[in-house]
Amino acid sequence: MEKGTSIHLEHVSMTYDDHNGYLHVLEDITTVIHPQEFVCVLGPSGCGKTTLLRVIAGLDQHTKGEILFPQLERPPVGIVFQESNLMPWRSVLDNILLPLQLTGIDPQKAREQAVEMAQLVGLQDFLKVWPQSLSGGMAQRVAIARAFIQDTDILLLDEPFGALDALTREQMGEELLRIWQARKKTVVMVTHSISEALLLADRVLVLSGRPARIILDKKVGLPRPRSEETRYSKHFQLLARELRSAIG
Repeated sequence: MEKGTSIHLEHVSMTYDDHNGYLHVLEDITTVIHPQEFVCVLGPSGCGKTTLLRVIAGLDQHTKGEILFPQLERPPVGIVFQESNLMPWRSVLDNILLPLQLTGIDPQKAREQAVEMAQLVGLQDFLKVWPQSLSGGMAQRVAIARAFIQDTDILLLDEPFGALDALTREQMGEELLRIWQARKKTVVMVTHSISEALLLADRVLVLSGRPARIILDKKVGLPRPRSEETRYSKHFQLLARELRSAIG
């Protein structure tokens, strides 16, 4: 059996009370995300993808159903949002260090782990640089390093490359894939990009318009390791067409 944590969603629904009435966002979401599996979530804008991520994280409370983690009652999760949310008064190294400092780990050991993580994401030459001097892609590398250094079994990514230009987004996708292959986590990633989902994921969930239901649960089946060349394969193109049809 693979090490790691699985996520079991059983008939999960979510309704917001926005004081102007009730907004039904999620409807009867049932799926299992297996240990060390990389799952991408696609769907129309505003359908509830981010809400799904937030209820998995425990940031929002679902109104029906259950979210179960058989290995742990409520495991800690690492989260990366669309904005890097770095602390501007802390250097690259100190931003990566923050989660370890909050746990009270030995400072020298924490620094060694942070330097190792910075090397993993290609930031070893930028440890003393301030966030305002970083490009968008480099800032997201710091955010990803900060999430991975917590060494949680589950990593939740909410459009982490959405604010980047197309070329940087492709580069960061490859970077994330490399890091995930080095440090296997159970990953759920929200994206608007079909191509990005197919390049990264083991499985893709397509959500309907609000209230969101799973209308397609598709195994990708492309061999790993993957690269930008994978996008040009016939299988990739057939999968992209199927996902586009489901969303459209």
